[in-house]
Amino acid sequence: MCKGEPATEKGNSKGGRGQMGLKCLVAGGQIKAEKFRHPSAPLPRSRTQVWIIRATSTILIWTCVIQLTALGELWGPRVLKGLPSCFTNPDGSSQAFLTQKSPARPKIVLPPKRVYKNNGYLLVSCNGGLNQMRAAICDMVAIARYLNVTLVVPELDKTSFWADPSEFKDIFDVDHFITSLRGEVRILKELPPRLKYRVQQGMVPSMPPVSWSNMSYYLHQILPLIQKYKVLHLNKTDARLANNGLPLEIQKLRCRVNYHALRFTAKIEELGRRLLRMLGENGPFLVLHLRYEMDMLAFSGCTHGCTDEEAEELTRMRYAYPWWKEKVINSELKRLDGLCPLTPEETALVLQAFNFDKSMQIYIAAGEIYGGDRRMSALSAAYPKMVRKEMLLNPDDLRPFQNHSSQMAALDYIVSRESNVFVPTYDGNMAKVVEGHRRFLGFRKTILLDRKHLVGLFDQYNNGSLNWDEFALAVKEVHADRMGEPTKRIVIPDRPKEEDYFYANPEECLQQPSDLQRSSF
Repeated sequence: MCKGEPATEKGNSKGGRGQMGLKCLVAGGQIKAEKFRHPSAPLPRSRTQVWIIRATSTILIWTCVIQLTALGELWGPRVLKGLPSCFTNPDGSSQAFLTQKSPARPKIVLPPKRVYKNNGYLLVSCNGGLNQMRAAICDMVAIARYLNVTLVVPELDKTSFWADPSEFKDIFDVDHFITSLRGEVRILKELPPRLKYRVQQGMVPSMPPVSWSNMSYYLHQILPLIQKYKVLHLNKTDARLANNGLPLEIQKLRCRVNYHALRFTAKIEELGRRLLRMLGENGPFLVLHLRYEMDMLAFSGCTHGCTDEEAEELTRMRYAYPWWKEKVINSELKRLDGLCPLTPEETALVLQAFNFDKSMQIYIAAGEIYGGDRRMSALSAAYPKMVRKEMLLNPDDLRPFQNHSSQMAALDYIVSRESNVFVPTYDGNMAKVVEGHRRFLGFRKTILLDRKHLVGLFDQYNNGSLNWDEFALAVKEVHADRMGEPTKRIVIPDRPKEEDYFYANPEECLQQPSDLQRSSF
């Protein structure tokens, strides 16, 4: 048997190193030629490998084409935009791979984290309705910042009259809350596991802080407990920080939390904007915060205009809730002192006295009115274009909010904040917090009713002592300087419950009229 030699460079016209040579095999007197491979030549690929390479290349090429097309539509040179594309509609409008492009969100610039020695962790459980808890959250952030502690996202009230099971993240944008305040205080969604276990085992003290306290109390009474136990739980948060006498940076931080960090969830914000669009389509609108729900009347003991049966029902309800401390209430004396919410009938008289036209849209920001249509008849007759969110939205839109009173209240808050005129008939938490927010947004018109003065005018008008023109003139004169304009907070030392509420008039955070005038040019 003889064997041929591989072809050399000299004998190869191409001079390629990987060319195939021949080897001769002699068998039975015949010569068989057989190809052989140069040692440096690549091994043959299987069909599967070739298919995978081709498929991958195809996908890669199409991905590049799509990306280049999208980039060309966004910021590429005009020559790219002018070229026809399989992603371009006949009318010239473009879609990125058959899907509509979503609007680009503005880039969010996060503040740098504040670096500080952590003195421990603060747990808080808020109590009350939405706006009482909202103000409390602002206070707790300010306290955590002052004490250099880490705040855990506050727990919301689930055991009060409304029994709303909503968590913080169901009402507020929790990620925005944490990141927007990272330059002030560290906030966690939950405690580290080791400390969380201690809380579950009851090894952490829980207490209500003293109401209307200043920072000295928190520095000398609360901080030592946090340092000792590493964690402290505050189980009451309503009105636990003073209105006045606090450092300016603390007052400004309370505003920053309230007006920037506490943003409602996207679901609530979107539905609120829809309500505003629907109302805006029909012109200016007034929001009436009509506090005439059953729980409000039972709590306050105000039964003016109610039947005897209704008054008895409200009294039974007041006694049924042990945390409502005041039980024996003289309704008429309380009304004369201006401590009762206006009735729907009295509210109709006030709006007419202010010369609001009958065609004015009235949005009722409230729960179910006690007495129903019977009590609302006078107001409905005076202002037939009266609406509620339940009338404007489909039942399917509101179904996720059912049995979640705080989420429903959040919708009313958005509409109240943005309305042309805001009129609260009682100075509860929502009335005060919305009033302050409207001041912050440029002193939007908010009619702050002087109920004590109004009660006297109502009685004189009803008994014939005043005719309509005299009554209407008196109403306007009493409220000439009660339209939400700039004013100083009234400070009453040692009587914080009787002085002006910080969140109703956060003057430390407000632009002065001269600043507003300059900014309008």
